[in-house]
Amino acid sequence: MNRIRLDLSYDGSGFHGWAAQPGLRTVEGVLTEALETILRRQIRLTVAGRTDAGVHAAAQTAHFDVEDEVWQRVPGRSSRTPGEALLTRLTGVMARGQVNRGIGDIVIARVEQTSSDFDARFSAVGRRYRYRIDDRPVPDVFARTRALRSEPLDDRLMMRAGAGLVGEHDFLSFCKPREGATTIRTLRGLDVHRPGSGPDAGLLVLDLEADAFCHSMVRSIVGTLVEIGRGRRDPVWAQKRLAERSRSEGVVIAPAHGLTLEGVEYPDESRYAQQAEQARRVRENPLTPSAARIDPVGCCD
Repeated sequence: MNRIRLDLSYDGSGFHGWAAQPGLRTVEGVLTEALETILRRQIRLTVAGRTDAGVHAAAQTAHFDVEDEVWQRVPGRSSRTPGEALLTRLTGVMARGQVNRGIGDIVIARVEQTSSDFDARFSAVGRRYRYRIDDRPVPDVFARTRALRSEPLDDRLMMRAGAGLVGEHDFLSFCKPREGATTIRTLRGLDVHRPGSGPDAGLLVLDLEADAFCHSMVRSIVGTLVEIGRGRRDPVWAQKRLAERSRSEGVVIAPAHGLTLEGVEYPDESRYAQQAEQARRVRENPLTPSAARIDPVGCCD
């Protein structure tokens, strides 16, 4: 069997998240259908970050396995490599019926055969997210699908509050816990700033980087910081919530459309298997905080 890596991006506006769901349009569902149409085989995708409905991805990574015979047949009579041929064919299949000819709301950047040790989810050592907020007096109409519209926010208060969340903590207060899964994460960085140039110039952006994020963690942190930026809460509220280690009913979750997965970090190829084994071990033994402790190089999605 060959392991195939896909690097892709997508506009999450028209999807009910990554994970396939019966009767709903999802990124995994559309991509799997396209792959199975081309390869004529049942395909099972593994992804680095299972994004929620409405969340975008600028740099997502997935993998699947396929027989070598099938893989070698992909180019047909062309001189292209199987990866090049599959990328071209995927682009064509997924762009059918789209407004812009030749491009759909999923874009495949790269397709390549990789090591059998590579695991898109468990080999990852870090993930980066950006949350965009448009709090200008006159909003940008073109930012409405990728940025939260808000009244003016105090970014200095938000930055002060966010600094207290950086480090290894139990983020239960900011997560939707899954039974048997740890909520301990290492938040490596949280930056609140206003870019002076580039596509996000004029927006208020929050950049978060961690070994991994548990379900709704980023949007819960952002929602908390927005409340502080609005002056409704004191900056110490964020740390108080963290210390509570309890998911309260009053938790504020920022809307999905402002969030984008910006990148996934992987170690050198020689460490793929080691990292994946370590990540699975943490996942399977979350009995106590000490047993569930996450190594600084990361684990989960």
